[in-house]
Amino acid sequence: MTYDLAIIGSGPGGYVAAIRASQLGMKTAIIERYATLGGTCLNVGCIPSKALLDSSEHFHNAAQHFAEHGIKIPAPKLDMPQMVDRKAAVVDQTTQGIDYLMKKNKIDVLHGHGSFVDKNTISIKADDGSTQEITAKNVIIATGSKPITPESMGYDKNRVITSTEALQIRKLPKTMIIIGAGVIGLELGSVFARLGTQVEVIEYQDRILPGMDKDCSKEMARALKKLGIKFHLKHAVQTVKGSKTMAKLTVAKRDGEETIEMKADYCLIAIGRRPYTDNLGLENAGVQVDDRGRIIVDDHLRTAADNIYAIGDVIRGIMLAHKAEEEGMLVAEYLAGQKPHIDYNLIPNVVYTWPEVASVGKAEHELKEAGIPFKSGKFPYKALGRARASGDTDGMVKVLSHQDTDEILGMHIVGARAADMIMEGVALMEFRATAEDMVRMSHPHPTYTEAIREAGLGATGNRMLHI
Repeated sequence: MTYDLAIIGSGPGGYVAAIRASQLGMKTAIIERYATLGGTCLNVGCIPSKALLDSSEHFHNAAQHFAEHGIKIPAPKLDMPQMVDRKAAVVDQTTQGIDYLMKKNKIDVLHGHGSFVDKNTISIKADDGSTQEITAKNVIIATGSKPITPESMGYDKNRVITSTEALQIRKLPKTMIIIGAGVIGLELGSVFARLGTQVEVIEYQDRILPGMDKDCSKEMARALKKLGIKFHLKHAVQTVKGSKTMAKLTVAKRDGEETIEMKADYCLIAIGRRPYTDNLGLENAGVQVDDRGRIIVDDHLRTAADNIYAIGDVIRGIMLAHKAEEEGMLVAEYLAGQKPHIDYNLIPNVVYTWPEVASVGKAEHELKEAGIPFKSGKFPYKALGRARASGDTDGMVKVLSHQDTDEILGMHIVGARAADMIMEGVALMEFRATAEDMVRMSHPHPTYTEAIREAGLGATGNRMLHI
């Protein structure tokens, strides 16, 4: 078979690129090594983790907060297998939706491991050992990423696990140690902590969510400590060893030689992800990678091979599903002769704990490092009527604007519905709005979004309007 475009990988970047290419008139094929489409995000990442996050939040509220709302019920009982089964049903429904979209857009789906024979020829090896070859005028590599699992951490998929295995646990553990206080570690840690697991988190840096604004880190740490999560900051893991029933760790303070021994039912490794380019035959196509294993691309996401492009987790930049989607659309539209553009500064980042964390643009420490003069406005959720009504008073909104022009440079939110609220900041910053523009927009009362306006007021040097 010969195609205008072949895409290796069916995650959010790959399947969105395929749909857009088909819409633009290209004969398109998508190659997926696993039985279901959707990649990490839909199968063992974004979607299943959010399903468990919501289920654990329901359980936590029933156990801890219903009574204060005047709802008296017997102590809720956890049915972990049902929770996991519901998660699986959500995943199945979502991946079936991708199947439907492929058929609707007349995209050929080829299952098997794809690898380059040359820059226009791809060999696809199926699970039964059979192979087929296709040719394509252009190719997009969208194979995503895998969890980083150093040998010293003893990853055994039994008691020393990654997020993939954590999503399948059907019996609630009493204890869990998480290595890494980034997005994945905190999301899954909050799931198990709300269900009753004693969770401890080990982080090499001096704060959680080290890539985000420091005020977000402080607010989130405060909220998670209330949940019972214990943090060991500025600590390094030396060894991890799993047995049939537990995991044992040796941990040392980052700036000292003193070591401590720790043990738990499970140890979850969440120290990041690596580009997944294993056995793709990149050398046969002339595709180059950098010293971190990322595929090298130009501003049009084209590799060293003039007809091969790469998107998502396999290239530079933050590993986010919606970043991959934007890049998939960009390549498809570029191949169709259009002139698409991505402003990477305006791709929002979200942590789906509760309270949620969301940010867009520059963090305060980034502005300081770049020598950009700025103004800052913050507003706490506890001063917000809507938050008090719902009982979600943890969090804040922070707005950063330019000292001279008042242009909004960043927005950072910790609090209820932060994941949805961040889009106000994205939209305003896309149009290079000022903090004053933000303030002059009417925000409905009472809503969480009023906190955005109040933070904007702070950035303009004015006092708050609501309490």
